[in-house]
Amino acid sequence: MIKNINHIAIIVPDLEGAVAFWEGALGLKLARTESVPEEGVDVAFLPVGDSNVELLKPTVADTGVARFLEKRGPGIHHMCFEVDDIEATLAQLREHNVQLINEQPQEGHGGRKYAFVHPKSTGGVLVELYQLSGE
Repeated sequence: MIKNINHIAIIVPDLEGAVAFWEGALGLKLARTESVPEEGVDVAFLPVGDSNVELLKPTVADTGVARFLEKRGPGIHHMCFEVDDIEATLAQLREHNVQLINEQPQEGHGGRKYAFVHPKSTGGVLVELYQLSGE
């Protein structure tokens, strides 16, 4: 079951410039930034209620994020839904013949489990599913 929207990820070429817009013009507060070398990105997290705007800047040329930026330019990359049970959610999606990018959950930062749903099955939106650790 989907609990909430965890984040909306936006790819940007300039993290500081993007944060300046989201903080300065829109008044959001930067919670933190982090470098994620295994994914080749620097990330800024700006909370909005129980969700986040997640700004992603590629740091390595040969990643999906870098290719997206090069091909499509800056913009929304994906939206992420937090789920109670990622295995059950993936099974439900398989029952509906939904094309998955990750057939099995991946282990991420902080023990979270995640998987991506292919945009061909969602009307063109890359969807990420999260199950946070301890759940």
